[in-house]
Formats: sequence, C-alpha cells, structure tokens
Amino acid sequence: MGHRRGTTAGHGVLTRIGQAVMLHHGGDREEARKRMTALWQELGPCADAYQRCALAHFLADTQDSPMEELRWNLRALSLAQGSRGHADAGRPELRALLPALHLDLAADYARLARHPEARWELGRARTALATLEDDPHRQGIRAAIERLQRRLDRAGGPRA
Repeated sequence: MGHRRGTTAGHGVLTRIGQAVMLHHGGDREEARKRMTALWQELGPCADAYQRCALAHFLADTQDSPMEELRWNLRALSLAQGSRGHADAGRPELRALLPALHLDLAADYARLARHPEARWELGRARTALATLEDDPHRQGIRAAIERLQRRLDRAGGPRA
C-alpha cells in the first residue's frame, strides 16, 4: 500500500496544492512558491496532467516577474490542451480550466503591454466559457473577462 502513503498519490497532490494556495492568499507568497516548486519537482514530467496543470496555474500567481508568471501560465495551458493522441487530450477537467488559463494569459500579456496577444487570449477565454456550467465560477470568470476588456479598451486598439 505504498501508493496510498505516497505524498503525490491522487488527492494528496490536490490537497497540497490547496494548502499552498491558502498560504499565498494568506499573504505568504514566498512559502507558497517554495512548496509548489518542491511539489512540481516531486511530481516530475510523467505525473497526472490535471495535477501538473493545476499546479502550474497556481504557481504562476506566486512569481515575482511578469515574464515568469507568463511562462508558468503557458506551461499550464500546454498541459491543459495536451497533444493529439495523448491520453490526457480532451479530458473534461482539463478543458474546464481553459477559460481561466486564457484569462490569466490575457492578464499576463496586458501587464507586459502586449495588447494584441492580450486581446487574442481574451477572445479565447470568452470562447472557452462555453465549456463551463452557468454557475458562480463561470460568472466570476465572465466578470473578470469584462473588466480586463475595459482595461484593454482604455489602452486602445481593436477588440478581440
């Protein structure tokens, strides 16, 4: 039963991610980043794509540099999209992350003043919303999309 006791087995990974996210939301970004980075190393490249995607998604938020945040969000998107023929491609739990991932990428590009890319990702976030149930989570993402769209509109240029 070593698998059950392993720290990276099943829900244990998601629990550890959640604990690190709570640290981050509680104001300890450095410790959250340290724990998530250690978990990333522990999981390795062959771990479950959903776990790695979720971890990369949250790890992005703990970065000091906007470019590092962008790199982690791009990594998360790559994991969520999988590759053709890959066993994880098209998994519903990964597809459900796409609206938030595209929104985060749009925000990253906006912070870097890369407005065309931000608008492109915002359009992808809108399209990906169709994969979500109409619930408070979807409504929150939609509201965040509209806030970022207004910010980009003030910056000028065409809408996505």
